[in-house]
Amino acid sequence: MRSARSMNSLRPVVVDKREAILRAAIRVFAHNGYFNSKVADIAREAGVADGTVYLYFKSKEEILHSIFDRTVEEAISEGRKQLGQISDPREKLRRIALLHLERMGADRDLAVVFQVELRGSTKFMEEFSAAGFAEYLGLIRATIEEGQSAGVFRRELNAKVVAKVFFGALDEMATNWILSKRRYKLVPMADQVLDILLNGVSEK
Repeated sequence: MRSARSMNSLRPVVVDKREAILRAAIRVFAHNGYFNSKVADIAREAGVADGTVYLYFKSKEEILHSIFDRTVEEAISEGRKQLGQISDPREKLRRIALLHLERMGADRDLAVVFQVELRGSTKFMEEFSAAGFAEYLGLIRATIEEGQSAGVFRRELNAKVVAKVFFGALDEMATNWILSKRRYKLVPMADQVLDILLNGVSEK
């Protein structure tokens, strides 16, 4: 029987292999498309045997779910951490927008998986809408409601609808960025989205 010390020494390797498989899957899905990709392709990209992949994930679909779950969990965790240091609801929305586009802009392959490959299955989209996405939208909605309570945002607006409009704008910026043949930085689009949301398009 292995000692606690020997078991502990194995854990970083396990984490590294799981991470290597996820990173490989992101690259493979982004370049080949989810439906055209095989577990063998992911294993080859990760530098492991096919069987090793199945030690960590039951299927290709579970790998896709894990990519989504981990990314959203990280986004929500970092969002809550940074928003807790800000008092102005408008600045909180700006921080959410910056974090969202920074995450997508820093990893084009991940952005492709999120903006294209995750949307290819109705079944997954139903689960996507019901799971982490709802919590992420809830973070935005809570910020809107906070601003309404403080008299910063219009109280008569439906906070849930505003949150969806805001997310939809960021989502579209990310999608356009990965599909565009022109190369440009994604993060600066955050301030443009926020300006339109807070100030509208009409001349005052």
